Amino acid sequence: MITSTLIPSSQSRAPRAPGKKASAFSRQILLDFFLVFLYTAILIRPYFKANYENKWASIESTFISDARFLAEHWPHPQWQPLWYAGTRFDYIYPPAVRYGTAAISRLFGFWPVKAYHFYVSWLYALGIAGVYLLIRIGTNSRACAWLGALATSLMSPIFLFMSRYRGDAWQLQPQRLGVLVKYGEGPHMSALALIPIALAFTWLALERRRPWAIALAAISSAAVASNNFYGATALAVFYPTLVWAFWITRQEKRILAPAVAIPVCAYGLTAFWLVPSYFRITANNMKYVSEHGTTWSIWVAVAVAIAFAIATDRLVRAKAQHTWSVFVIGSAVFFSVNVLGNYYFNFRVTGDPHRLLPELDMTYIMAIVLLLRWMWDRPGIALRGVAIVLVLAAFWTTRGYIRHAWDVFPLEPDYQKRLEYRVTGWLWKNMPDARAYPTGSVRFWYDAWHDLAQLGGGSEQGLLNSQVVPAQWEATLGPKPVPTILWMQAMGVDAVYVSDQRSLEEFKDFEHPQKLVGLLPVVFDDRQGNILYKVPRRYPVRARVVETARLNAVRPPRFNDDVETLGAYVDAIEHGPDSPVTLAREGTDAMRLHARLEPGQSLVVQETYDSAWQASSGGRLLALRKDAVDFMVIDAPPGEHDIRLEFVTPLENRVGRAVTALTLTLLLSLMVFARRWEPWM
Repeated sequence: MITSTLIPSSQSRAPRAPGKKASAFSRQILLDFFLVFLYTAILIRPYFKANYENKWASIESTFISDARFLAEHWPHPQWQPLWYAGTRFDYIYPPAVRYGTAAISRLFGFWPVKAYHFYVSWLYALGIAGVYLLIRIGTNSRACAWLGALATSLMSPIFLFMSRYRGDAWQLQPQRLGVLVKYGEGPHMSALALIPIALAFTWLALERRRPWAIALAAISSAAVASNNFYGATALAVFYPTLVWAFWITRQEKRILAPAVAIPVCAYGLTAFWLVPSYFRITANNMKYVSEHGTTWSIWVAVAVAIAFAIATDRLVRAKAQHTWSVFVIGSAVFFSVNVLGNYYFNFRVTGDPHRLLPELDMTYIMAIVLLLRWMWDRPGIALRGVAIVLVLAAFWTTRGYIRHAWDVFPLEPDYQKRLEYRVTGWLWKNMPDARAYPTGSVRFWYDAWHDLAQLGGGSEQGLLNSQVVPAQWEATLGPKPVPTILWMQAMGVDAVYVSDQRSLEEFKDFEHPQKLVGLLPVVFDDRQGNILYKVPRRYPVRARVVETARLNAVRPPRFNDDVETLGAYVDAIEHGPDSPVTLAREGTDAMRLHARLEPGQSLVVQETYDSAWQASSGGRLLALRKDAVDFMVIDAPPGEHDIRLEFVTPLENRVGRAVTALTLTLLLSLMVFARRWEPWM
C-alpha cells in the first residue's frame, strides 16, 4: 500500500541541504536513474542483440542502410551518390543515429542491423530513466518519479480514447515501443528519450545559477535535434512551456539568461551540419512527406497559447510551488491541441501531428502522476483510496505485455531467403554499377547490404533533384508505359523492379504492374511476382556528350506525363553525338571523366547538380550548371578533356564547424571550471 512516506504531502519543493546531504541526494538520484535504466534494458533485452526481424515493411531499413554506407565510407562522405540521383550526405538525416550506429558497427564488429538495434535500445532504456529524472527534479518526489517511469515503460494512456492505435498495439504494448519496433521510428524514439533529460537539466539551470546545468541542457538539446526533427519539434513545445512556468511562478529576471543561452548553445553544437541550406531543403521536402498546415489551425494554436498565458498569470503568478504543475498542465494542453486536434478535427500547423503520439503519452503520464499526488495530499482517506485503485487498475492492464515483453521482437533468421535480399543480391552480382528504380520494401532495403545506386532513397528527405519525385510518381501510379520509360531514360535508370500481386513484397507500389510487359526486356524473373526490366540506354555510363543548343532548348517537364518535353530531353541525351564518355569515381566526393568535345557540344553528367561541385581540366575551372532534369552540365572548350569533378566543402559548413568548435569549448569550460564551486543538485 502507498503510504505518506512514499508520496510527500506538499507540492512545494523543499530546500536541499548543502554539503554531504546534497551529495547523498545526488547519489540517490544517480542510483535510481541507473536502476530504472537497468530495469528497462531487461524489459527489452532481446532488442539489444537483435539482427533481422520480420518487420520488412519497417522504415528502420533506411537507417540501417544509411549507417552501413557511412561505416564503409568513414569518416564523413559529403556526397551520397546512391540516393536520389545524388544528394548531400548531410541533408539526408540528422547525424546522431547514423554515426552512432556506424561507430558501434566499426568498434564492435556488429552487423549494421545489430548496431542499429543496440543504439536505439540503449537510448530507449535511457529515455525511461530520463522520465524518472525529470519528474524527480521537478517534484522532489522519489515515489512520483518511480511511478512515472514505470508507467511510461508499460502503458499508453492514449489507448483509452484512440481506438485506432489501441487496436494496433499487440498486448497493449506502449505506443513508443510499438512505433520503435513495428514501424522503425528509432531516430524519433531516440530523440524522445533525450527530451526529459534536456528538460531536467534546463530545470536545474533555471532554478539556480548553475553554469554546468546550462552546458548539459544545451548538449542534451543538441542531441535531441541531432537524432530526429520530430523530437526537436516536441522539444520546441516543451522548452518554452517550461521557461514560461518558471517565469510566471517565480518572476526572476535571472531566468532569462539561461533560457536564451541554452537554445543558442544547442544550435551552436549543431551548426556543423544544421546549416542554412539544410533548413531550406528540409522545408521544401516537407511537401513530399506531410500535408500543408491550415490557417485556422495556426489561429487556434495562438489563441490557446494566449489563453494559457492569461490563465496562469492570474492564477499562479509568483507562486513558486506551482512551477511543475504549470509545466505539466501546459505541456498536456499544447500536445492535446496538436495531436488530438489532428486526430479528431484535422488540426495541423506543420508536419504530421500524429507522429507525436509518444510525446502525448509522456505528457499524460506526468499529468496523471500530478493528479494522483494531488489526490493523495487531500485530507481524509477517500481520495487516497481512489488514487490507489486507479494505480492498481492501470497496472493491471499491463499484465499481458509484461508476460510477453520479450515476444514483441520476432526475429527473421533466414533473411537471405527474403526477396529484398535476393533482388539486391542479383543486381550486385550482375549490374553493380547500374542505377535502378526499386519499389516497396525492396527500395527500403536496397542499400542494406551493398552500394547500389537507385532513383529514390530513404524517405524523400534531403532531395536536391526536383525531378526525382515526379519520375517515381509517374512510374508507380501512372497507367501509361511511355512516360515511365522516358522518365527512366531521362534519369539515367538502367533497371526497374516491379512486383505484382503474387509477390511477397510488402507494398506493391506499382498500380499498373503489367504496363511494361512486352515493351522492356526482362533480366530477372523469379516466377513469384518479382521482375526486373532493363531500360534501353545508349551507353551504360551516366554521362553524355550532347549538342549544347539542343539541350538548352529543353525545358523542365511541365507535368508527370509530359511526353513531349521528356521525349525531347531523352532525344538530346540518347541520340546525340557519337562520342562515348568514360567515368571513374574516386570515392564518394569526386569523379574523373574523359570526353572529346566538338564546337557547340557540352558534357552532361547524370548526377544531381549542386553548387558545391567543381569541374576542372588541365588546372582550369570549367563552367558548371544544371539542365532540365537538374543534372550537371559541363561547358568545356572543344578538344580532348580529362575532367575532375570534386565536391568541395561548402562555406556554410566550414563556418558551422568553427561555430561548433567554439561552442563546445565554451560549454566544456563551464562544466569543468564551474563545477569547482557549484553543487550538482
